[in-house]
Amino acid sequence: MINILIAGVGGQGSLLASRVIGRLFTSQGFVVKMSEVHGMSQRGGSVVTYVRADRERVSSPLIEKGDADILLGFEGLEGVRWLPYLKEGGAAVVNLQPILPMPVISGAADYPSDVPGKIRAVCANAILVDALALALEAGSVKAVNTVVIGAASAAIGFAEKDWKEAITHCVKERFVDLNLAAFDKGRKAASPD
Repeated sequence: MINILIAGVGGQGSLLASRVIGRLFTSQGFVVKMSEVHGMSQRGGSVVTYVRADRERVSSPLIEKGDADILLGFEGLEGVRWLPYLKEGGAAVVNLQPILPMPVISGAADYPSDVPGKIRAVCANAILVDALALALEAGSVKAVNTVVIGAASAAIGFAEKDWKEAITHCVKERFVDLNLAAFDKGRKAASPD
């Protein structure tokens, strides 16, 4: 069983990311279940999706605390917030771009300091990327999700061509080149050698 938790903010494309990952696993012969749990996603609220894959069967789409093999954090605070779901030895891939939630914007709360330090305290080998900057280099801020997928692709496994096929299948034709470029930038950022 492979458990992947995707945490972000409404509008960042976490649903597309879960579809790409689900498509990838399905193409490799896995049984896949996905579930979306979110608050005020259309207003920038927290959005979490679960992707669970197994060669035999998946009984439930939900991931319990301490059971996620991989955490994809599309935003720094969301990455920190969902760290308790990561299993010991699991991988975290987090976009450090801050998107301020309403309590921070209104002054009722502070955005946490040292997000990278908090993530590395739980996952020493975390992959931390500035996915916004890389998405802009690829051509659009809307490609942040595909940058994060690219950064996570090595931790998840499978051939690069299989990832690109899944992306090509899941995005509209006019956005394929942009998303493939963003994927390449994320993959290179995670393993720059």
